[in-house]
Amino acid sequence: MSTAVATPVRLSVRRSDESTAEDLEWQSVPLGLLHEARPWRTFRWYKGQQHYSGTYWSATVGDHVIYESRLELGRLLFADFAPEVRHIVAQPFLLKADIDGKVRKHIPDYLLLTDAGPLVVDVKPRHRLEKPEVAFTFSWTREAVTSRGWQYEVWSEPDPAVLENIRFLAGYRRDWLFDPDLVGALRATDLDGMLLGDAFRLLPDCPRPLVKSAVLHLLWSGHVTTVLDRPLSAGHVLRRAA
Repeated sequence: MSTAVATPVRLSVRRSDESTAEDLEWQSVPLGLLHEARPWRTFRWYKGQQHYSGTYWSATVGDHVIYESRLELGRLLFADFAPEVRHIVAQPFLLKADIDGKVRKHIPDYLLLTDAGPLVVDVKPRHRLEKPEVAFTFSWTREAVTSRGWQYEVWSEPDPAVLENIRFLAGYRRDWLFDPDLVGALRATDLDGMLLGDAFRLLPDCPRPLVKSAVLHLLWSGHVTTVLDRPLSAGHVLRRAA
């Protein structure tokens, strides 16, 4: 669907002190302001609601990040797991654009600050993407975001096996829960090509549950990788991160 986005595109953001900056010019808004932005919209709670809102403690951010649906939580897990993502902002701003003589507004779900630059993400179930109003909104949002040289992504349901593996590994994301000497010993071991089950049996003088947990923490933190498109098992092969 084509759109004709008139300039200037404007942006409103909620600062860390809960004050708001209104109608800023999109092209010149400093990234530092968005890095510290608070969610533009507050939680919506009502009887019978279909969405499951909540907060997730992000290892990337070192703080809680909100989500408004289970699908948004899925994207949040993927972002937290990705080593190239350096910061996550939920509902980072309100975007406004003049299109065909009307002011259109949209709040993206996430802003991810990555090694490849800022990435604006909208999360939507796949079956809703072809709805005209959804397609229209995402079309002009993409045009506005990419006009600044940033990336834009519409994210729908992922591979369920990958999602469940990442959800499982997220249980091992809090680095302060692991003995640094144990983690250091495992880091010093050549795990490349080793079966996951064999890695769990390393360091026989240490309780196996602690070793297993530390290995899974190394998988979460990206020290080693493995194929995630099938349920994790002892037969998974570990690879050194590129």
